Amino acid sequence: MAVPKRKTSPSKRGMRRSHDSLSIESFQECPNCGELKRPHNLCTACGHYNGREIVSVEG
Repeated sequence: MAVPKRKTSPSKRGMRRSHDSLSIESFQECPNCGELKRPHNLCTACGHYNGREIVSVEG
């Protein structure tokens, strides 16, 4: 069974975990209504996606 010969230093451990942090969510402006929305997702404010109305939103 493989066992580490030396303790992993905090620096090495941190370098290994450098890609594990959470990334900031990106937002884009909806071209139809101007609200912020996630990219490649339906706009929750107006119901448009890719220039077409997919869901009718009353309000």
